[in-house]
Amino acid sequence: MARNVAYWVSTGLVAAFSAFAAFAYLSGSQQAVEGFAHVGYPQQLRIILGIAKLLGAITLVVPGLPKLKEWAYAGFTFAWIAACVAHYLAKDGPKAFMPLILLVLLAVSYVTRPASRVLRATGAVA
Repeated sequence: MARNVAYWVSTGLVAAFSAFAAFAYLSGSQQAVEGFAHVGYPQQLRIILGIAKLLGAITLVVPGLPKLKEWAYAGFTFAWIAACVAHYLAKDGPKAFMPLILLVLLAVSYVTRPASRVLRATGAVA
């Protein structure tokens, strides 16, 4: 029971924060535009990440799609590590480590997944 609660709380928070970020990125909020410029990212990346974060958030909460869920977990991991590095290099101080909080929530979600949401090995030999 506790494992199930940990999964849904962490997954729900990751999905909610990602959906909120996607909305900010795609709507062109002033904070998102300035944030991308501040760390030296092009605005085209804001649109790409906005679409990816929205699709990833949806993927994590819908049933099924185990292979796509693995891609979503990987994509969020890469995005938040890159965000941490970008903010650190922009000398944003403690703010640079905020993406790591989301990364910890993502890790909790990943390790507490129910068996129905885990990608099974196919047994195929390469």
